[in-house]
Amino acid sequence: MDGVDLPERIGDYAVERELGSGGMGTVYLARSRGGRTVAVKVARPELAADPHFRARFRAEVDAARKVGGFHTAQVVDADPDAAAPWLATAYIAGPTLAGLIAGRGPMDEARLRLLGAALAEALQAIHGCGLIHRDLKPGNIIMAEDGPRVLDFGIARALEATRLTSTGAAFGTPGFLAPEQAQGLEVGGAADVFALGAVLVAAAGGQPFGEGTPMMLMYRAVHEPADLSALPEGIRPVVAACLAKDPERRPTPQALLDLLAPMSTAGPTPDAAAHPATEISPATPPPSLPPTPTAVSAAVPAAAGGLADAATVSARPRASVEDSGPPGGKRPVGRVVAAAAGAALVLGGAGYAVYSYDDASFPPATHELVLPESMVDGAYGRDIESRLPPDPLPDDAGQKGATHYSAAYTVTSTGTEKGVAFRTVEVYGSSGRYKDPEEHRDGLMDAMTVTGSETVGDPPRVIRPAGSDVDIRCETVDAKTVCGWGDANSTVAIGFTPSAPLDVAAEETRRIRAEIRRPIATSTASP
Repeated sequence: MDGVDLPERIGDYAVERELGSGGMGTVYLARSRGGRTVAVKVARPELAADPHFRARFRAEVDAARKVGGFHTAQVVDADPDAAAPWLATAYIAGPTLAGLIAGRGPMDEARLRLLGAALAEALQAIHGCGLIHRDLKPGNIIMAEDGPRVLDFGIARALEATRLTSTGAAFGTPGFLAPEQAQGLEVGGAADVFALGAVLVAAAGGQPFGEGTPMMLMYRAVHEPADLSALPEGIRPVVAACLAKDPERRPTPQALLDLLAPMSTAGPTPDAAAHPATEISPATPPPSLPPTPTAVSAAVPAAAGGLADAATVSARPRASVEDSGPPGGKRPVGRVVAAAAGAALVLGGAGYAVYSYDDASFPPATHELVLPESMVDGAYGRDIESRLPPDPLPDDAGQKGATHYSAAYTVTSTGTEKGVAFRTVEVYGSSGRYKDPEEHRDGLMDAMTVTGSETVGDPPRVIRPAGSDVDIRCETVDAKTVCGWGDANSTVAIGFTPSAPLDVAAEETRRIRAEIRRPIATSTASP
């Protein structure tokens, strides 16, 4: 980044260069007047303008200042009242865990145990000060010379509270989010233990919930068992306990220390001196449960050598061929849609409970959704792999009698001849009766776009195309334009690729809505 674009100072710190940007804002390498190197995280303008974020940020920073321990990056300064609130932490040299694994490959069992024990100690320190990290992931772990360091505690809750207030979607990184967090429920320290388990799977070269869209990863975290096939067999029971769906069945950080690093085991001294300084990544019916912590048997002594000198092992094959994507890291559309079916249950926060509400408090049911074989005068044809049945959803305080639908469409030769703007169209939505349909719409749209590190091309805009009787909300995130609507009987998000001007996508959404939303009395099509 050209120095002319950098702020000269942030508080009393002289800025040297940008380290990265993400869910909170921008991170800079800076120096104190006494020459100390720090990482300064500066909030994005939209967060700075939110008084709720400022209040939560102030409280979290006050708690984060108290966090000590061997495995965290100490908070040294902050100004929640600045024009752009910022937080300074000690700058830790070393690669991120994500970078280390990408460069050296999976860790063996001894190193995995060392890593897990170090992270458990970090969580003990963080939880002991009344904080919950909420976004533990390989990109937030620095493999320093003296051991792993956890970054960005004290930030995630402020971001999470803001996102829940503004969009109804939980903050965090899909693939590492605990089920209760993915559902938007209250979380405790057990959510960080779940993330720790997912980190260990990643460090072993695996992906606990596969690849795919954020919606798919959150759906799997709630409904499907984690894939532990990449882990050495000796550590699988410990990680399975961390990844229990029920937070009450996960071990505490202290129990993890007993399981991963018995008192008699002497830990080696890590050595990461050969690694360059890190580019810090800023904050950003259910299946049967894994074994309970008491069923776990521990104890493989740690081998010599540090975590940053981790031996590499061959990545193990995934347990299910269906879960493995085709070459090039892409997954078949059918897997994405299959995992997304029923995801509105995850996003709506309804959990597994069944509710009963007074019919009179909901709007009448006049329309329903259908998913035809083709849309927009034959321009888009439904993909064969995505022929999934509708998925009934439980009633809750905001919806009644709802059914979730999902499908993927691809441009046809007819569409190509007509010059339509899009190659693929993904439809996620539900029909039923809604008290606040636009809130449901926003939750679906966020599920298709929010990752914690997304790049917003066009910010959200509400458009009412000519001939539409409802507002359509559109935005462009990464390479996808997403539009959605919410009315009394349907809430839908539609993802278009490649991205296009919002007006173009809104008009296409209007045409699609006219075809898939039909009066109940006259609907004869079968989804």
